[in-house]
Amino acid sequence: MKTRKVLSSVAILSLVACGGSGADAGSVESASSSSSAQTGEVRTISAEDKRKGSQAHPQLMQEFGGAYTGPQSAYVVRVGQDIAVQSGLGNARSDFTVTLLNSPVNNAFAIPGGYVYLTRQLMALMNDEAEMAGVLGHEVGHVAARHGKKRQKAARRNSILGALGQIGAAVLLGDSALGKLGQEVFGTGSQLLTLKYSRKQEYEADDLGIQYLASAGYDPQGVSTMLASLAAQSAIDARVAGRDARSVPEWASTHPDPAQRVSRAARNANKLGVSGGKRNRDSFLANLDGITYGDDPKQGVIEGNDFLHPDLRLKFTVPNGFAMQNGTTAVTINGSAGQGQFTTGPYNGNMATYIASAFKALSSKSQNISYGEIQRTTVNGLPASYATGRVNSRNGQVDVTIFAYEFSKNSAFHFATLAPAGRAGVFSPMYESVKRLATSEAAAIKPRKIDVVTVRNGDTIDSLSQKMAYSSYQKDRFLVLNRMRSTDGLRAGQKVKIVVY
Repeated sequence: MKTRKVLSSVAILSLVACGGSGADAGSVESASSSSSAQTGEVRTISAEDKRKGSQAHPQLMQEFGGAYTGPQSAYVVRVGQDIAVQSGLGNARSDFTVTLLNSPVNNAFAIPGGYVYLTRQLMALMNDEAEMAGVLGHEVGHVAARHGKKRQKAARRNSILGALGQIGAAVLLGDSALGKLGQEVFGTGSQLLTLKYSRKQEYEADDLGIQYLASAGYDPQGVSTMLASLAAQSAIDARVAGRDARSVPEWASTHPDPAQRVSRAARNANKLGVSGGKRNRDSFLANLDGITYGDDPKQGVIEGNDFLHPDLRLKFTVPNGFAMQNGTTAVTINGSAGQGQFTTGPYNGNMATYIASAFKALSSKSQNISYGEIQRTTVNGLPASYATGRVNSRNGQVDVTIFAYEFSKNSAFHFATLAPAGRAGVFSPMYESVKRLATSEAAAIKPRKIDVVTVRNGDTIDSLSQKMAYSSYQKDRFLVLNRMRSTDGLRAGQKVKIVVY
């Protein structure tokens, strides 16, 4: 989170946030009709799609931290454009714009016009080039199968928030105050281009990615192994956030469980009858070495349930069961008991005006939020003010709270939260947790990066796990990062990844 005014944040992506209730796309052969590479048909990306993509691209870049500037970017672009050629789209190498994003979220997505995105965090989870090519191929498959067109048609039949399906039944309000809050928290900018795909479309993109891997000479199992790593990482993330790690990850909540998707991809790869294929592990790890991992301290970092910002020198803690996602302009907070965001706005020293402006931003033409008397208090030495308004939703009444803090005469920050009527107190511990960081605490926050190391004689999973730059789940994180099991052995000369400061 930076200090500039909050912008919307697109939250629904294709590889790790897929939804809908379409039927199983069937075997790998069922996708062939959508791949011009398989039929010999020569197609190009339409001018209309190129126009839409070029309009959305700058905002997506801003919302996801911009392009990563490390040496890994050129490598990702090359592999992405090489795999795009397998789609059979005319001028595929030049028509596809592949970007490595400076984002700490495990994700990859595509939008119409041939724009394909991979986050540095998801790249760090990969273990070879075949996995990366499989993820990029999956996204190219969405473009080749023109899923974006079908997705936007479906979106027009539903409200934006209803299609997003991320905020919960209580927030499906259309053009209401709470709907506006949901849009502020979960994104309005380019959502028609980044809504969830149906289950059938995700399966079809998996199948096309598998085909592209095989035709490019890669091991087609790369899609399956990457999905397995992603499912394992989701389970670790859930445990760190205090959620049930056995539950289906949020990104998979509306389609078959991750294990089923992994096994399906493996089964369909086997049907191709391709033995072996390149994985290019050593080349991939050499290119990956040194990439930033996790949050960029310039935008604040998430440590378990804590958010810490060294430049702004602030900290807060979310309750167990809530997850955070750090964006360039706000921190989003999401849980079954409520949602919200932490952000900032223009402040001239008048807290009443600041809170009124925050509520106004959440109101709509059809409904203003009427809130009660502004209460004043002090939180860990910080002057604070708050007020709550109650609005009607399609599923009952909901409380909207603005809780603001003065950090100086010219700067203030606030939470905007929503919860079922009478249950706004679920956020009280979070409100009371905001405090200034001491200079020493702020200085201690350092960026993490991936360090590719060579296993030496005597190294074990336990000994290398202890080098992970975390205070909890060190071994679990190491195993997931390297797609290993605790029973696996290490051999001298083997390359593995660890996270270091």
